[in-house]
Order: sequence, then structure tokens, then C-alpha cells
Amino acid sequence: MSHWFHDSEPADVVSIDDRAFQYGDGLFETVAIRSGEPRLWDYHLDRMTMGCERLQIALPDVRSLRRQLDHAVTQSGDIPGYCAAKIVVSCGVSARGYGRETPTSAKTYIGVFATMPVAKELYRDGVETLVCDTRLALYSATAGLKTLNRLEQVLARSECIARSAFEGMTLDASERLICGTMSNVFIVSNQTIITPSLHRCGVEGVMRRHTIETLRANDIAVDIQDVNEDKLYRSDEVFLTNSQFGILPVRRCGEKVWQHHPVTNKVMAMVAKNGVAECAV
Repeated sequence: MSHWFHDSEPADVVSIDDRAFQYGDGLFETVAIRSGEPRLWDYHLDRMTMGCERLQIALPDVRSLRRQLDHAVTQSGDIPGYCAAKIVVSCGVSARGYGRETPTSAKTYIGVFATMPVAKELYRDGVETLVCDTRLALYSATAGLKTLNRLEQVLARSECIARSAFEGMTLDASERLICGTMSNVFIVSNQTIITPSLHRCGVEGVMRRHTIETLRANDIAVDIQDVNEDKLYRSDEVFLTNSQFGILPVRRCGEKVWQHHPVTNKVMAMVAKNGVAECAV
């Protein structure tokens, strides 16, 4: 069950003329709530700020937004401390048609959802993945953002469900590895940690940023570069990052199997010490 709020009041309807419904005109953030506190909150705000600037939406008042988030979490009292909050920033109702005046005032909705921790054995042994047939469009004006337009991810995620995979790797139209349907991807090759460049498409995840910054703070370099499918299969290790589960090693992608994850385990331990307790194995 979910609990939704608008301006700190319970909400269960949205206008059918709202641009979020009509055009997917808006942004969202999915925030991990642990013991009542939003994890990586500043990173979520940074990405929301970047998204509002790119889409020319007036940024919601940050202090008010945090108060509304805290209120939503508190009022959803039947949900345990381990949950997720989804913040939807919509451009609201406007005259019919694609165009709108800019900057546009935002309408903000906050939903709180109960979630279940990922099984501990997956942190230990890794998850099953596949390479999706769905390809991501190149050079999107919204590359890096979490807009309300997620049809590519919907199609790719449906492939995972049909084939019982935990996650699907998505390639772009030029066959470069970009990210997972709900995660970012890192590979380890000859002890070097690499993550795909996202300047053409994909979403810059907050856990990806947290992982990169944690590693660099520990004097461990992370290379951001183009990665093709062959390099994925030839890598020594692969791991995924996501705001909710933190870091998970990959055990299989298609026919390729990785049985050991020594570098990934070290990364997980570092991130666990920096506020992501799920990664402690």
C-alpha cells in the first residue's frame, strides 16, 4: 500500500489535464528512507535541481519540500522505517498542446511505499542479469535526468520479468553499454573500476555518484568511459548500484558467469561504512 500527499495533505487523485499525465512533463526522485531519514538527500536535490533547470521548471522550495517529505513519512505510520519515498514534480495543468510558458511552476506529489530488503544471499553471491533487446535513444535532451518519460525502461524491464532476471543491461543505439533498467553498471577489468559514460543517454544515479565519490575519497580511481558489450563479457567482475539496494555483484549475464567478486566486496565494504548498511556482508 502507498500513501500519497500534495502540499502535506493526503492525495489520491491527479487532474486528467495535468501535464505529468498528458505528456510525462516532469521529474521524479525515488529516495531510500532508512529509520525515517532520506538517504543521499543532497544528491537527490542536486539531480532534481539539474532537471528543473533543463526542463525550465521552477524548483520547489527546498526547505518546504523537506518538511513535506518528513510529514509524509511520519503520516505513513504503518510503513516500517525501511521504505521508499517517490517525489513527483509535475508541470501541472496548462492549455492543451505540447508547448508551455517557461519557467513553469511545479506541482509536487510525495508517495511513501513499504519496501523489502534484498535477500542477503544476493549481496553475497550476486544477481542474474541479461542484455535487453530494447535500445536507448542517443543524444536525448534529457540525458542523465529522471524524467517521467520512462517507456524505454518499461519495455526493457518487461524483458527481465519475462525471463526471470533480476536486472537487464541496456545498450544504446550504437551498441554501447549504458546502464541497467533500474541501476547503474560498473565493471572491473585488470583491477580497474570502470563505469559507462552517460553523456549520450541513461540516468546518473545517486548511488553511482556516491560510489564514485567514496572510491575517490579512498584514493581509488574510477574511469568513466565508453563500454561495449564485448568489454562487459570480458570483465573480471560486474556490479550494480541503485539508491534502494546500494551495491549488488552480478553473478551472471546471459551465458557469462562471474563466481568471485573480490574487488566488488571491497567496494561494498567502503560504501557500507559510508551510510549504506545493506552492503555490509
